[in-house]
Amino acid sequence: MAEYRDIVVIGAGIAGMTAAIYAARAGKSVQVLECEGFGGQIASSPQVENYPGIASVSGAALSDAMYSQASALGVQFSFARAAGVQPQPDGGFVVPSDGGDFACRSVVLAAGARHKGLGLPREQELTGRGISYCAVCDGAFYRGKTAAVVGGGSAALQSAEYLCGVCEKVLLIHRRDEFRGEAALARRVTANPNLELMLDSVVTGYLGQDRLTGLTVENKKTGVRTQVPVDGVFLCVGQAPGNGPFAPPVELDEAGYVKAGEDCRTSVPGLFAAGDCRAKAVRQLTTAAADGTVAAVAACSWADAHPAP
Repeated sequence: MAEYRDIVVIGAGIAGMTAAIYAARAGKSVQVLECEGFGGQIASSPQVENYPGIASVSGAALSDAMYSQASALGVQFSFARAAGVQPQPDGGFVVPSDGGDFACRSVVLAAGARHKGLGLPREQELTGRGISYCAVCDGAFYRGKTAAVVGGGSAALQSAEYLCGVCEKVLLIHRRDEFRGEAALARRVTANPNLELMLDSVVTGYLGQDRLTGLTVENKKTGVRTQVPVDGVFLCVGQAPGNGPFAPPVELDEAGYVKAGEDCRTSVPGLFAAGDCRAKAVRQLTTAAADGTVAAVAACSWADAHPAP
């Protein structure tokens, strides 16, 4: 028989743990299911300086603090992979997982999204030590230095534009000779005097021991490989949301993100989506926490209106 909780939260990133904290403070029994590590993407960040009220904290310390806060409120955490969400005739849900099945009145889906890497050796090892994925989050660490951006879509162009206002020099490395991003954005970005383009080029390796010191870049047309010194590189080659097991019943957009508005409501009554797994324009630490708050309040209201039979 499935264990019962008022609310099940799928994912223990910032959105998921915020939702759990708010729901527990509202007096609800809460179960959080996480299959990788508490804190999500932010846990690997060596320094967070864009969270209001906290001048500087490591991502791991912030994640640990949120986990401790939620646990002290009675939130139950399970290191388990949710296998889906099953709506029930009475308005509740069953969430099957490899750690057991959980029955509940409402679900907050906060499965997150994972930045795609290049799949090169030592990529994970150097993440947070010169390899980054968010220019807005980490760009200030490279003020007055040289940074590279890898990618050719709008996200890469926006990152390069932001970094041009921070760094002494920015390299934009793209495997094609044309950008996939918006044409007007590309024209504006490439007009920056401190931007250097490396088109028809791919990164084939990372240089440095304890920290990234440069890149090996290959020109696809000539086959020439060059060692390029950089202080940091931002990989903007897409994200992969973790929503696959939950569709159906939830609806996903063409990129795999949950269709849900700023109210975090999905097309399934009683099921709410929060954080990076949701289709949205801005994915930051603060917006993840905001989503978690909104989703938790809505989930509590649903649970109150649809009590267990």
